[in-house]
Amino acid sequence: MTTEIINRGTEPPPSHVATTKPPSVGRGSDYAALSREVKQSGLLKRRPGYYSVKVGANLLLMAAGWTAFALIGQSWWQLVTAAFLAVMFTQTGFIGHDAGHGQIARSKRVNNLLGRVHADLLIGLSYGWWIAKHNRHHSYPNHVDRDPDIADGAIAFTEDHARVRRGPYAWLARHQAWLFFPMLLLEGLALHVAGVRAQFERDGTAGSRGAKLAGAGMLTAHLVGYVAALFLVLTPLQAVAFLAVHQGLFGLYMGCSFAPNHKGMPIFGKDDKIDFLRRQVLTSRNIRGGRFTDFALGGLNYQIEHHLFPSMPRPGLRHAQKLVRAFCARHGVAYHETGLVDSYAQVLRHLHAVGGPLRPELEY
Repeated sequence: MTTEIINRGTEPPPSHVATTKPPSVGRGSDYAALSREVKQSGLLKRRPGYYSVKVGANLLLMAAGWTAFALIGQSWWQLVTAAFLAVMFTQTGFIGHDAGHGQIARSKRVNNLLGRVHADLLIGLSYGWWIAKHNRHHSYPNHVDRDPDIADGAIAFTEDHARVRRGPYAWLARHQAWLFFPMLLLEGLALHVAGVRAQFERDGTAGSRGAKLAGAGMLTAHLVGYVAALFLVLTPLQAVAFLAVHQGLFGLYMGCSFAPNHKGMPIFGKDDKIDFLRRQVLTSRNIRGGRFTDFALGGLNYQIEHHLFPSMPRPGLRHAQKLVRAFCARHGVAYHETGLVDSYAQVLRHLHAVGGPLRPELEY
């Protein structure tokens, strides 16, 4: 099953990517060796100064956006405010992501508090639900039936998922490459809905009972305050337009930040055995760029380093890249790095190939 899945819809590595040697039994020590190099470099140490400035500046900009919203009042210029707040919501989500991985503080309690404030209260996404889902993804990225990020849903990420679709879902899979970016406009709302639904689950999806109550309280405060602000300050039509632009661009930005990380990279079967280092490196894709790319993608452009060392503070990822890339070259492990635009092209080609069995009249 492994070879069959990996070869479907996966682009061959560019010429600058080293050929991957088949993983062998007992190679788990490779990660231990890399981990020692990274620890000795000091890149896993917390960066309280960086995050104090980052969190403070982000909160000020978020407050500035809502202050402008209140001062502008009933005006179609509020759609500009909506676009600005979409950017700030995503940047706030990146901080919640860092807190969820324990990158910000040494204390788990402090990290959880920061995560809940930034996710539940400030942008209305369930922190507890996301943590549970994201931890499963990090444990088995691009593993069928293990990684929730490639589970069968609106988008089919494997041919097996595409083949069993019928009716409207089959039509969607046939055209998913063309519809991918438009569908991202709904991603923000989908995340809100999933987070709210998790509060009513009894399987611990959103955390312990106390954590779930705290999250539910913050989510309720955000959603009530958000909707009230829109319809008290704006006309009904302007409020609906603001919500559509704000949530649409928020979802698009979030989706465009996460999509390049793993989509279109090798997919492994549920029972495939592969050591931790190769499991994380082979399924991840880095995005080339400078400081602006680091800011715009919240450090997720160093996806390989992040998956290998999820608790590493964001500023350390750029420096860790040199160590990881050199280590992979020495051990013959493919290290996939490309430009942002090309990463989207690879994702779309993969989605188009996955829907191929549903287009026999065109491709078979």
